[in-house]
Amino acid sequence: MGSITIWFHLSAALAAIILGLANLLLSKGTGLHRILGWLWIGLMVCATLSSLLIRQVHPGGAWSWLHGLTIYTLLTMASAMVAIGQGNVRRHGNCMKGTMVGAIAAGTAALAPGRFLSEVLGY
Repeated sequence: MGSITIWFHLSAALAAIILGLANLLLSKGTGLHRILGWLWIGLMVCATLSSLLIRQVHPGGAWSWLHGLTIYTLLTMASAMVAIGQGNVRRHGNCMKGTMVGAIAAGTAALAPGRFLSEVLGY
């Protein structure tokens, strides 16, 4: 059930959400925060780029509004990286929180009836 792309995307997204939430709760500015942040960025890049290959929401394989969240996520991650590079910790934090909101919104939408996750979860 489901393609390898969907399973890869799901695995990367779940790991990223768990790691991202943990990193948001940990002390900021530490070496651990930085390492987990880079791991999170890597997982999110895997999740976002793989999402561009998933086109099952619309008949014919067109992109859906969920792919707009992909673009939003990539932009907020890039903005967060630029912000922290400039020493703008507040903007960095806001962008990272925005990225998590986008990721959680996409995950919530993926639970809708008729989607892959609803089939896996049996409802």
